[in-house]
Amino acid sequence: MSLISTLARLEAVESGRAQPLATVRHRHLSDRPLVLVPLTTAGEAGAPLGALVGTDPGEPRLLVVAQPRDRDLRFAFLADLAEELLPYVDSFTDVVEAAERSETDPETGKKVKVEVDLCADAPQVIVPSRAGIEYVRLLGRSMRFRRTAEQDPETPFPAPPRVPLLGRWLTHFGERARVPGSSLLLSATDLLNRHWATGQSSLEDQHLGALLAWIDADGPESGAEAALRAELGRDPQGQLFCPPAGPATDPAFDNRLLAPAIERFDRARQALASAEDGESADERLGELHVAEREIRRLILSQLRPTWDAVWRSVELLRELPAGERVADRWTRDRWSFTGHRDRIVAGEPPQPRRDDAVTAAQKLAARESAQSQLEAQEALDDPLVLAGRRLAGEAFVAEVVEVTMAWSESKRPSPRPLLTVRTDDRPHLGEGTKVYRSLEGKPQTAEFVRSEEDGSLVLRITDRMGRSKEPAPGSVPEKGERIAWTLFEHDQRVGAKLPEREETPWTHGGPPRSDAPDPELPDAVTPEDLL
Repeated sequence: MSLISTLARLEAVESGRAQPLATVRHRHLSDRPLVLVPLTTAGEAGAPLGALVGTDPGEPRLLVVAQPRDRDLRFAFLADLAEELLPYVDSFTDVVEAAERSETDPETGKKVKVEVDLCADAPQVIVPSRAGIEYVRLLGRSMRFRRTAEQDPETPFPAPPRVPLLGRWLTHFGERARVPGSSLLLSATDLLNRHWATGQSSLEDQHLGALLAWIDADGPESGAEAALRAELGRDPQGQLFCPPAGPATDPAFDNRLLAPAIERFDRARQALASAEDGESADERLGELHVAEREIRRLILSQLRPTWDAVWRSVELLRELPAGERVADRWTRDRWSFTGHRDRIVAGEPPQPRRDDAVTAAQKLAARESAQSQLEAQEALDDPLVLAGRRLAGEAFVAEVVEVTMAWSESKRPSPRPLLTVRTDDRPHLGEGTKVYRSLEGKPQTAEFVRSEEDGSLVLRITDRMGRSKEPAPGSVPEKGERIAWTLFEHDQRVGAKLPEREETPWTHGGPPRSDAPDPELPDAVTPEDLL
């Protein structure tokens, strides 16, 4: 936690109101996001109980599993979820734009530019909390390996036709959520925590109702009091005013309301199955419908407050202007979405249960690079974030007091102007330390030369001044200009190239064996795959 974040939390405690951590929005928000509020059954990991899903805040679709232990009802729930999510995803797959991508020429081995189709936009799924993201990943894992009757007529308990496809998309969203700065799958709590600081712990900040109580507080009540009421406040029947932000349920709701309702539903099903004549069957069917409607009403009562809270979070975030570099990160999400669309169209098998050594290393390197790039871009986009890096000695804002032209000592001298700058910050500079500034969206490098007796600093600019002996116009700062310099690079360097899968060293499993199972076949089903 940076010093700025610590100070903001202290101010939140003192004032009773959340304090801003950013002046701009650092994540992309779609014009038409899909909100998913899931609910799971207590005591059975990952078993779905219900969900609210949709793109319209006023018209969510309620999906319910009246008896979570019934496999057929669970499959029906997943099929309904696929009917809601897949059309939304498909609406982004056909609208494309021309884009260039670097590829390796198989004959020469050199990088060449090729023109490809890039989806003009991509879907965005928002869940209430970080636990919701993990639940999406679990759903994807449990669905993508399912076999349908069309794929395998002899498979026991075949899945509905589009369930495996939905599993592949949810797995992709879940994997993409692990990439820092990605916005395909977001949680409302993480979005709010990135832009506001509260006076409670990070764990308490994962309760969406308590978090909004600090940020969206109204009236004389302090954020701490409102958050306490959101977490613990109950009605005369002992039910929470603000149910948990999914996917977990409240034990009091499970024991006092849900369990008796499911028991009545089971009794009604048993009575219907044992009914002998038509008149008795009609009566039992009516009782079954009443019991099912009661379960739907109870589950909706738990989901609707969280649904409204997620959309309120989106409204609050829309009030912040988007950061300058947010669009670049969303473009990478669009590339990721387009690539997965192409893999599905090409008929490639589902994502494996475990990555091979090279793929795992590539993912880890990509996430590390994305994290460093995200931190740099947020600081460049936001003065408040930059202030935290300045306090840590990783950046400084300085005024140019003198510009002295100089050239390199070579056969073809290049401009190396010296800047004398004055700053009140205390950057961690040593001889030859490189510093960077943003010039037309690209980093320009300078190196620290020395400190003067009056405390001013001397920097030497080393690049982005053109190829001629005289610097290009605008490439050298002018006297009186105030510039933000950073000690961290704006763009991360590409790491060492990893070997191909066929050349994996023996220390990491060796190359794929010729006698390995058919990669087209799904992995064996494990207890973790079953909901």
